[in-house]
Amino acid sequence: MNFKNALKQVQKDCDIKMVNSGVFTGSWSKIEHKKKLDSFSPINGKKLGTIALATKKDYKQVIESAESSFKEWRKIPGPRRGEIIKEISDELLKYKESLGILVSLEVGKTISEGQGEVQEMIDIGYFATGLSRQIYGNTMASERKHHRMYEQYKPLGPIGVITSFNFPSAVWAWNSFIAAVVGDVTVWKPSSKAPLTAVATINIVNKVLKRNNLQPIFFLIVGRGRDIGDDFLNERRFPLISFTGSVKTGSKVGELVGKRQGKTLLELGGNNAAIVTENCDINNAVNGVAFGALATAGQRCTSTRRLILHKNIYDTFLEKMKKAYQSVRIGTPLDPNTLIGPLIDQQSVDNYLNAIKTAQNQGGKLVTGGKIKKIKDLENGFYVEPTIIEATKDMDIVKEETFAPILYVMKYKTIEEALTIHNNVPQGLSSAIFTNDIREEEYFLSEKGSDCGIANVNTSTAGAEIGGAFGGEKDTGGGRESGSDAWKIYAHRQTVTVNYGKDVPLAQGVKFDIEE
Repeated sequence: MNFKNALKQVQKDCDIKMVNSGVFTGSWSKIEHKKKLDSFSPINGKKLGTIALATKKDYKQVIESAESSFKEWRKIPGPRRGEIIKEISDELLKYKESLGILVSLEVGKTISEGQGEVQEMIDIGYFATGLSRQIYGNTMASERKHHRMYEQYKPLGPIGVITSFNFPSAVWAWNSFIAAVVGDVTVWKPSSKAPLTAVATINIVNKVLKRNNLQPIFFLIVGRGRDIGDDFLNERRFPLISFTGSVKTGSKVGELVGKRQGKTLLELGGNNAAIVTENCDINNAVNGVAFGALATAGQRCTSTRRLILHKNIYDTFLEKMKKAYQSVRIGTPLDPNTLIGPLIDQQSVDNYLNAIKTAQNQGGKLVTGGKIKKIKDLENGFYVEPTIIEATKDMDIVKEETFAPILYVMKYKTIEEALTIHNNVPQGLSSAIFTNDIREEEYFLSEKGSDCGIANVNTSTAGAEIGGAFGGEKDTGGGRESGSDAWKIYAHRQTVTVNYGKDVPLAQGVKFDIEE
């Protein structure tokens, strides 16, 4: 696919202009006399468009609009809210190709991954539609005569959603579509590295609300952290802030929101490992590890960053991985034959190079890769060679997350040793084991096994389905998004007691009789 033609298609179908407003309050704010942010493609460094950034005044208007809309949206019955979200998913399906191409242009995902991102939005919308009829609460037995006790869930209010560049629209949908059927509205602050995808998404979803004569429930504010970031986090009208990003920034988010007794949903760093045992299906394991390590050029929070290999298959498996790494096609993600596209920017390239240098200084052995990849006609893109480094569990760099295609390989003798190595990092997002031995599988899944929020057997650390709750432990933040009962964080639980008797008995047999 030609870059120029792809950009024209996106501009036409997704209503992307050369200069776009970055603030949606129910309508797009004016762009004049505002600071601007340019979006450049990591594919070739070419400019995709410009965003007019939010001002303090814009921020105030967004919050006021969200508050007003919430008061109306919460009145709509849950199943009807679900029908609207289904219609939004249907609308996104119409734009799947163009919006997916925009994802590829703006963040460098391959064509299939860009389309997959939009499909993920569609799928979570359909999931939310079913959920809209299942916002259940428990009924409990009361110890008091003539009393009924149960719980119900009520919407929180406007929700602040801050997303990262690597999933520039899907993670927003995880939060916003689920929150919407619960009865909330959302204000989206996207990554400054992927603002056009956010603008296009808001264009599409709000068409459906307008068509149904409803107030907007999805708001957008693009602005630099130093201008509106702290205001966003300190905003008491946001009872919940959902944040996806680094551990460092996530810690600040948790601190600021916690000071005002707000709730946070934190999806932070991952340093995910795959354990490959001598009892594995080697070909399946190679494919699973390679996908986990190389998809999105290693820029997924679930990317496989550590490979823990049994000593008896170490040399054989490592040689297969080396061949796979050296044969994988790197280039423009607009080519359907490409498997690895660019990193997002020059800073990411620098981090990649620094991590490799640090690993070597700490005793790591470079197996393959380790250099910038020069590609004809894409000289201004950010391409690097996928890299494998033999490492030891004691190397400090192995405990850090580098958002790049770097895989550290370590050797183990026993499954107990493998899990010790596996768990000996600050992060706890995704994990995997490749084995056909049920004892090894069950040990991995036991209380002595993986300490991560996600555990996979004979499949990759990356590629989570929307039906399961997504999130991790330790420095990963403890948040849960998407499926299962993750919806509960967007609501407040209320315990209800109804006395339908003629007197007022107290719990635990307490007596409090007032003489008349």
